[in-house]
Amino acid sequence: MLLTKPYNRERAVEYARRWALDRNPLFVDFTGIGGNCTNFVSQAILAGSCTMNYTPEFGWYYISADDRAPAWSSVEFFYDFMTQKPEFRSQNGGVGPIAVEVPRESVMIGDAVQLASQSGDWYHTLIVSGFRGNDILVCAQSDDALDRPLSSYRNAASFRFLHITGVNIEINDDLCFETLLAGGTPASEAPDTM
Repeated sequence: MLLTKPYNRERAVEYARRWALDRNPLFVDFTGIGGNCTNFVSQAILAGSCTMNYTPEFGWYYISADDRAPAWSSVEFFYDFMTQKPEFRSQNGGVGPIAVEVPRESVMIGDAVQLASQSGDWYHTLIVSGFRGNDILVCAQSDDALDRPLSSYRNAASFRFLHITGVNIEINDDLCFETLLAGGTPASEAPDTM
């Protein structure tokens, strides 16, 4: 059964600000070999969600440079996963952060922004870190940025804004029920034997 927990926007932004100009050694840096922007935003969203989806191909996870879902580090796959495109949702069970595309006015800290070129190719992912007047501030990697005004991205032909609405988590109450029915103690309530 899926339940939705809140997304911790403050933690996502704290992570983004901490690592925007540096690299967390827990993750490979793809700068110069395809770009690190979506990898970085995924890390920040993980800091605010603490939930990955380990479904191969259709999930959103990072174990190593060679063992990660396409959605972890690819602009388009990230969008498809976060917005739960039907083909992704049916393949991955829906676990993980979920987002909806919103107008600029609805963006909050911890949300993601993606940039498109004149040809319509989505090429860059940023995380919203704050606001200054009417401008959105973002953090990013590859083209490292700490609280950079979104208006300074003059080469972008268009923007799309992904508002994280929550984090789906899997709750398995069948084990509890089966254990209780059989007369045993559910594992989550077993006394510590150490």
